[in-house]
Amino acid sequence: MQALPLALQAIGSGTDRQLPEVARVFLYLPLEHAENPAMQLRSVAAFEALLQDATDAGLRDYLAGSLDYARRHQAVIARFGRFPHSNHILGRTSTAEETEYLAQPGSGF
Repeated sequence: MQALPLALQAIGSGTDRQLPEVARVFLYLPLEHAENPAMQLRSVAAFEALLQDATDAGLRDYLAGSLDYARRHQAVIARFGRFPHSNHILGRTSTAEETEYLAQPGSGF
C-alpha cells in the first residue's frame, strides 16, 4: 500500500492515535511532502493534534519542531503550488520566483 493512502486511512479511522508519538511523525510525513494544498491542511492538522496529544514531555520540543516543518511545507505549497526544491530531480523548469526563493538560505528544507 502506498504511504499517502495509508496515512489518510489511519487518520480517518483514528488508528494513528494508537501509535507511539514518534511513529505518528513518520506516518504523517507523506502528507507533509504532498504537493497538494488539501493534503497540506491535513498534515498541519495531524501535527497539531500530535503535539496536543503528546504525553512524553521530552518529545514536546521535537514534536513542536515537526509541526513547524509541516507549516513551512504548507507555506511553500500555498505560495508555489509545488516544492521548487524538487524541480530539478523531477525534470521541471523553475520559474524566476522559484529560482529566487531557492537562492535563499534554508529554502530547500
